[in-house]
Amino acid sequence: MSDPTFMADPTRLVIAAIVGIALLLALIIKFKLHPVLSMMVSALVIGIGAGMPLDMVADTVTKGVGTTLLVTAIALALGVVLGSVVALVRVAHDQQRPGRRNPVLGFFNAVCQVYTTIIRGTPMMVQLLIMSMVIFSNSRNFTMVGALALGINSGAYVSEIIRGGLMAVDPGQMEAGRSLGLNYMTTMVVIVIPQAIRAVLPALGNEFIVLLKDTSLITVIGGKELLYAAQGIMNRTYEAMFPLLGVAVVYLVLVMLFTWLLSKFERRMAQGDR
Repeated sequence: MSDPTFMADPTRLVIAAIVGIALLLALIIKFKLHPVLSMMVSALVIGIGAGMPLDMVADTVTKGVGTTLLVTAIALALGVVLGSVVALVRVAHDQQRPGRRNPVLGFFNAVCQVYTTIIRGTPMMVQLLIMSMVIFSNSRNFTMVGALALGINSGAYVSEIIRGGLMAVDPGQMEAGRSLGLNYMTTMVVIVIPQAIRAVLPALGNEFIVLLKDTSLITVIGGKELLYAAQGIMNRTYEAMFPLLGVAVVYLVLVMLFTWLLSKFERRMAQGDR
């Protein structure tokens, strides 16, 4: 069992951090090692080099990264679904012909406008606190509450990104689909949306990267993700440099991995257009 009164030597921490970061970059750039594996190796090197017990380092990396990725996946799925629905409702409302307005669609459009205005106009931290202390005040599953709050927040921004992409598609595409006998939804799904996705993919990728980094905020409400695990080590060792530096390295590698996957996906879609 790890010694709860362990105190790390600052000199060893600095040296271990430099060696760990250099090793991380070398494994990824020079030896083309998988980023996640490189991250694990570097974190272990930093922790062990600083004198941190091995079981403490391994437990922190595995549990923290796992929870962070789970929260990101849940928030990402919720944000994409919610954002897509809001974007489609608003675009359908805006594309109605004059004098043929649907009152039901107008009501849902107003709801979507209020949703995006409130979410985009209030700080993420305030939304997290409202979700945990007001709406779900009786829940003890702070991690899932945080994932829900992040997903709702992301949905507002994703909706505007997707709406911008849909509105940027040439209106003649919709007219061409309708002239072929396709209804509105079929034309949107088959013709308009695929073109819009290609246009908004870089912006969506940036939003997803921001979402990944925002998972660190759920520590404030008790969510047990990567930063929460690092704070646990800080409380046991009375040393802040290694845990915080390790968290920064892990997030950096996760963002690099996500960016690499996104670039692969973009290239695959570009090849499909040829």
